[in-house]
Amino acid sequence: MIELAAALDTVCRTLAPFPGEHHPLERCLGVTLAGDIISEIDSPPFDKALMDGYAVLATDVATGSATLRVIERITAGQVPTETVTTGTATQIMTGAPLPVGANAVVRIEDTRLEGDLVHIAGKPIVAEANIIRRGTSLKVGETVLSQGDRLTASRIGALAELGQAIVPVRRAPRIAVLATGDELVAIDQTPGPGQIRNTNEAMLCAQIRTCGAEPLPLGIARDNRDDLATKIRYGLQADILVMSGGVSAGKLDLVPSELAAAGVREVFHKVHMKPGKPVWFGQFTEPETARSVAVFGLPGNPVSSMVCFELFVRTAVRRLMGIEPAVPQTLPATVVNPFRHRSDRPTYHPAEITWTATGPCVRLLPWQGSSDLRATVAANGMAVLPAEEQFYQPGDRVDVMSWTWHI
Repeated sequence: MIELAAALDTVCRTLAPFPGEHHPLERCLGVTLAGDIISEIDSPPFDKALMDGYAVLATDVATGSATLRVIERITAGQVPTETVTTGTATQIMTGAPLPVGANAVVRIEDTRLEGDLVHIAGKPIVAEANIIRRGTSLKVGETVLSQGDRLTASRIGALAELGQAIVPVRRAPRIAVLATGDELVAIDQTPGPGQIRNTNEAMLCAQIRTCGAEPLPLGIARDNRDDLATKIRYGLQADILVMSGGVSAGKLDLVPSELAAAGVREVFHKVHMKPGKPVWFGQFTEPETARSVAVFGLPGNPVSSMVCFELFVRTAVRRLMGIEPAVPQTLPATVVNPFRHRSDRPTYHPAEITWTATGPCVRLLPWQGSSDLRATVAANGMAVLPAEEQFYQPGDRVDVMSWTWHI
């Protein structure tokens, strides 16, 4: 049995980020960059107006009042041809290039046009008012995005502005999910005596989607070697195989031995934590192609599976996609309810985390152990409680890990 920090470090050292691929920009939402993006343009690409009005010399309207001769009218997409000089102005629309000579824009609301004359009556105008200069937002040679950045809608917009129609990325992993056990039935079936629904498959597939990966549900493998072997071979075609159940020390806990028979190398088995102590991690290398598959055997109890996914599988996904840090991050939060904790292992306790003006607060939820999935319904994260007996009072501080703050 190893400590959690060592286990997470082992996952990161065992796995390497995916090689880069080039994808069309429209297919890049949610994946990560395989290289830095350096700007080849200035943004904006020219000095431009920030609002509709008149481009002027600021000294002409320093008092806020003036009458100027209009020499040109420019809309967005047009290029000015006249130079603004003392006593003249160019009518201009939002986003249009600023004419030579002008150094401010008077907003249209403060003007009245009469023939070729514009009468200005408003607040005093200073140089640079209501304009933006070339390269203010972005300059040629500037690093806009870095390797490992996950591509969100706003980042895709930035790439579009840069003309990045084809983008170097690391793809999202495909994760096979295989639940094991004779006691399991599909979620649309009514369990008979001694049976339970296959909760973990639906839960794990949802967790996979939240970290940007693609779930491949494989159904249920029964507690016999032939069925396990067949479905393990199929699951090893994915980038990650996540198995639920069958990793403890019971007579029918066949998963470790069947993984070994399939050529999966055990890296570690059992971690000093609660829940999730029996978690298993291994690696399969396909002989013909040297393709690598990360394999996780998660405990069958649903909260154990949930916690182990957040700690280990999410770390593997982030590592494969080149996201740093790959390991989950915690931050301190203020306890809001009295709570007694006692455990001989570090415990990841279901918790409700909220943000306040003074920072995150945490409510430790009633929880009856690793089979108590009901306790997680109100949870949006976990409190990390040390291996000790402790009575927490409101105002105490504990570390928390959110299920929703991941990049």
